[in-house]
Amino acid sequence: MHSTTERKDMKQLKTTLLTLVLALSFASCIKEEAPNQEADITAIKIEGITPLRAPIITNTEIKVYVNGWDDVTHLAPEFTLTEGATIVPASGTKLDFSKPQLYTVTSQDRQWKKTYKVSFVSDDVATNYHFENMKWYEYKDEGDKNATAKKLFHIFYDTTIDGTEMMWGSGNAGYMITANGAPAESYPTSQVEGGYVGKCAKLTTVSTGALGKGMNAPIAAGNLFMGTFEIDITNMAKSTHFGQPFRKVPQSIVGYYKYKAGNVFTDKNLNEIKGKKDDFDIYAVFYEVTKDVPYLDGTNSLTSPNIVLMARLNEKKETMEWTRFNIKFEPVNGGKVDAQKLKEGKYNLAIIMSSSKDGATFNGAVGSTLWIDEMELFYE
Repeated sequence: MHSTTERKDMKQLKTTLLTLVLALSFASCIKEEAPNQEADITAIKIEGITPLRAPIITNTEIKVYVNGWDDVTHLAPEFTLTEGATIVPASGTKLDFSKPQLYTVTSQDRQWKKTYKVSFVSDDVATNYHFENMKWYEYKDEGDKNATAKKLFHIFYDTTIDGTEMMWGSGNAGYMITANGAPAESYPTSQVEGGYVGKCAKLTTVSTGALGKGMNAPIAAGNLFMGTFEIDITNMAKSTHFGQPFRKVPQSIVGYYKYKAGNVFTDKNLNEIKGKKDDFDIYAVFYEVTKDVPYLDGTNSLTSPNIVLMARLNEKKETMEWTRFNIKFEPVNGGKVDAQKLKEGKYNLAIIMSSSKDGATFNGAVGSTLWIDEMELFYE
């Protein structure tokens, strides 16, 4: 549960944790601040077109969703940067965005550079999911100029018809702070061999240790979703931002799964619940985007009144054999898709998978594992 979320997530979580532990002290003297080491784009403004959504900004990429008829060949986006940073090409430079453009941001202290890929996306989400495409999330200590990038966890992606990459979201970035150098295969979401065809996605519920328990998040369910992950330390369930624009009416989702439940089911306080067995979840929601509901999250992905259609796997079992599923989208509370809103890109689609059905509330069994492969979304 839920797309993005990377180096900034780690830094945000570290900063928040330190803030919770340390009280601010009074300075005996005022010292001149060191030049800022940040080299981030924090906002983008575009004149001449109206994006379908607020732009998605991650650690190294910006996606702006637009209608297919918008002219993106002569746009001059303006960027907001971290304090003192500079950008090349300069903010406000007119460029042809019929193909992605690269920008380099340099920190105020001139020691750090970061390249952003800026894309204007008019195609819908990918609809075939083989889980063969994977990138590494890499982290490098900004305070050490001699540090080398460390490969920490897997990021799945698929491609649309026009070749645009659609990144899958996961909670791996949240688990990263508690991982203590664990290999990528030990993260909640990873790519493994032995899929129905080739490789597959493995989602596993894991313990987050003493640090996670202190944050009232003692377990992390393996999850994979359409959307992004932005850490909300005050309510971790709100960290998952589900949904991407989709301008077709979804009909069904077909795919294959295997599942093994963990041995001991616990609640959010790590109390064992005798006789309760863990279960997984695979579902999708098609919902209207409004000013008040720009996305769904772990608190409302099944209950939001903005949901128009839903598909959910109900007939499931614990099995180590690849098992085919076919779930159909059904109206929610008599919901209907408005043709004009659909044309205007007012709907989002989110496909969501989890190794523990109640993982968003930190109920589940450590060791529960869901394998997913060869999925396809059908639509009209």
